[in-house]
Amino acid sequence: MGEGRRISGGVAHRLGTAIVTGRLSPGTLLDGEIEASNKLAVSRGAYREALRVLAAKGLVESRTKTGTRVTPRSRWRLLDPDVLGWFFETAEPDIAFIRALFELRQIVEPSAAALAAERRGAQDLARLKAAVDAMERFTFADERGRQADRTFHDAILRATGNEILANLGDGIGAAVRWTTLFKARFALAPRDPVPEHRGVFDAIAAGDGAEARARMAALVDAAQADIEAAFAAAPAAGVAQAIM
Repeated sequence: MGEGRRISGGVAHRLGTAIVTGRLSPGTLLDGEIEASNKLAVSRGAYREALRVLAAKGLVESRTKTGTRVTPRSRWRLLDPDVLGWFFETAEPDIAFIRALFELRQIVEPSAAALAAERRGAQDLARLKAAVDAMERFTFADERGRQADRTFHDAILRATGNEILANLGDGIGAAVRWTTLFKARFALAPRDPVPEHRGVFDAIAAGDGAEARARMAALVDAAQADIEAAFAAAPAAGVAQAIM
């Protein structure tokens, strides 16, 4: 990444976090280009690029003569990996939003697992097995194990052979990543989720759609129970540092 992209990315991160955490509420008029670039000590070009990034994620809207305003939450691209990350950088994560993520996962992933059991090919099974083996080898305390977890969930969506479901991979993967990091920091006795993942894999490998659906539903339920417990254990402050 070039220096300019890095700087504009930093500005987008700063403003995006302020927006999703409510420090910049919907309807807020952002500073003009000259004032903002001076205040942030960046070039006007870097600031413009940051606004383009935020606009692409639905967080702001720029209009001639009226400037750039924060858009209503209903227009935000909530499954964008960056937007999800910014949500989890607040000192008080929105538990309603976390529950909504798990509702989405519970709607999508069990059905995807059932389809994957019917449609998976040899390459799909190889990718799933490698991911489960890596989770077991590295554990969720290691980034390599957490990456394997994201790969596993993405591989199931791709194994459905449905390109629309596969397109949800980045959003589902980001939800898995951030909730895993959050619960790992605050769970007093972290539960080992690898056996649940292996159970899903075994059902998919056996071509048993009903079993794959049931095991994935149980996996998502258990993950939500973990995050609810982690949320209850989280102190009122310090969450942002814990998940950075």
